[in-house]
Amino acid sequence: MTYHVLSNANSLVNEFIGELRDVSIQADSMRFRRNLERLGEIFAYEISKTLHYQTKEITTPLGVATLPVLADQPVIATILRAGLPLHQGLLNYFDRAENAFVSAYRKHHQDGSFDIKVEYLSSPNLSDKVLIISDPMLATGASMWLSYKALTGRGKPRHIHLIGLIASQEGVEYVKKHMPENTTIWLGAVDDELTVQSYIVPGLGDAGDLAFGKKV
Repeated sequence: MTYHVLSNANSLVNEFIGELRDVSIQADSMRFRRNLERLGEIFAYEISKTLHYQTKEITTPLGVATLPVLADQPVIATILRAGLPLHQGLLNYFDRAENAFVSAYRKHHQDGSFDIKVEYLSSPNLSDKVLIISDPMLATGASMWLSYKALTGRGKPRHIHLIGLIASQEGVEYVKKHMPENTTIWLGAVDDELTVQSYIVPGLGDAGDLAFGKKV
């Protein structure tokens, strides 16, 4: 299992994440969604370096160029609803990819605890394919793990890429423990603290609410 944190190197990733965290910018939901989308594009580019390619001849107006192109397209999946802008960024680059969607949410109890519930799944066959699962926040890691488990009902992927924009260290350790060895973890940033309510600190707040408005 391999593990990458893009903010560990100086790049525009840190600027985009900084804007997502900034309360003075978060009021602009369109910019919030666009920054999620741009980071999805960056993750797509980085993941593309790890995929399999085949040589193809391309006819130009003046001759023939030979270059490597993707041998097969991945399946990109996201967890509704917060993951949609990040998913769109991935789809902008993997524009021929198949898509999968999982509805997972926290069902809270009166004592403050919660369970993760998966209610809806839409996915193509995943057998021997590269699966990319994205979710902006990797807090406990349970949503990512349960979403992956639900998706495996549609076949066993050849390789899995997990994308989390901001993760807690606890969430990282959880997915490392539970995901199979043929998994690559891609993160924007890792924060040390996870509150008793399982919110990442400093984090950025509720990504779904910031992108699409508060839910009832």
